[in-house]
Amino acid sequence: MGLDPTVKDKHSIGSIEPMPEAGKAVAVPGERLPAAIPVKKPRSLSKVFLIAGFIIAGMAAGGYWWSHRVPPLPPGIAFGNGRLEADEIDIQTKFAGRVLQLLADEGDLAKGGQVLAIMDTRDLQASLNKAEAQVRQAHKAVDEANSNVDQLHTQLKLAQQEADRTAELLKRGFATYELNDQRIQQLNGAKAALLAGEARVTQAEHALEAARHDVELLKVNIADNTLVAPREGRIQYRLTNTGEVLGAGGKVFTMLDINYVYMDVYLPTQQAGKVKIGAEARIVLDAYPNRPIPAHVSFLATQNQFDPKAVETKDERDKLMFRVRVRIDPELLKARAESVRSGLPGVAYVRVDPKTAWPERLQKNLVQ
Repeated sequence: MGLDPTVKDKHSIGSIEPMPEAGKAVAVPGERLPAAIPVKKPRSLSKVFLIAGFIIAGMAAGGYWWSHRVPPLPPGIAFGNGRLEADEIDIQTKFAGRVLQLLADEGDLAKGGQVLAIMDTRDLQASLNKAEAQVRQAHKAVDEANSNVDQLHTQLKLAQQEADRTAELLKRGFATYELNDQRIQQLNGAKAALLAGEARVTQAEHALEAARHDVELLKVNIADNTLVAPREGRIQYRLTNTGEVLGAGGKVFTMLDINYVYMDVYLPTQQAGKVKIGAEARIVLDAYPNRPIPAHVSFLATQNQFDPKAVETKDERDKLMFRVRVRIDPELLKARAESVRSGLPGVAYVRVDPKTAWPERLQKNLVQ
């Protein structure tokens, strides 16, 4: 068979392809080239430093926690969270009237007996003037009644003398029985007039006493329109303004009694059952964690709170909570009246076992 001269043989010089470069794969028809092999790079040192930093931070945090951790409490001491509270006293009007002047504001520390507000008392003052005039008039009525009694005494004396003289003349025959009877009737009339006069004196004296009572009552009412602080405390709210008209019982201020400061906490059954009135306690405020305040238990609720609907098992009974009030000594409060605040959160510790000693952190730096 002859060959076509136009077709070149694949093994001929014209069909020889160039050799591939060293390091490169040769492409074979119908086959896929292998993926390029990645070249490994050295690991970055930043990751090592980051991990080391985390380890050092964790060790520092653990050391801080260990050095500042709160030691556990002895079994004889119970505690509960609460807020420092003080009794509220409402300064109210006794009568309806207009606010004439306000002499205190919110945040002021008021002393016992300090004037806080004055109400308009012009109407009461006018009534007082009238009552005092009635007292003067009653005085004159008493004086007049006493003068009348003196006059009646004189008339009685004269009637007695005439009756005695007529009786003597009757014995001698120089007077008639009719004249003697007239003298006796005049004497009896004088006695009756004197009794009536003395009764009018008593009546006038009672009227004078009543007028005096009216004056005293009006003076008391006027004094009650001057609103004063019943005891030492801090003004918490001012509820009115000058010129406003308030009804009877209208609130002007609300003040806190700084002599009665306490914290209410809730203790479970097992702890509350051991608490006694007067038991020693400590109050530690969040604002002053290193200054425990001495206190004592002043109230223990007789009825539980936060109880389940049906108490049937011991586990359920253990959930019962009782309110316990821990009060700060009033003498301690008087010495620190300027520092007393209410609403501050904290923890109250109660010593349920008198034999248990207070931990050092609740005894050190005790407020005195």
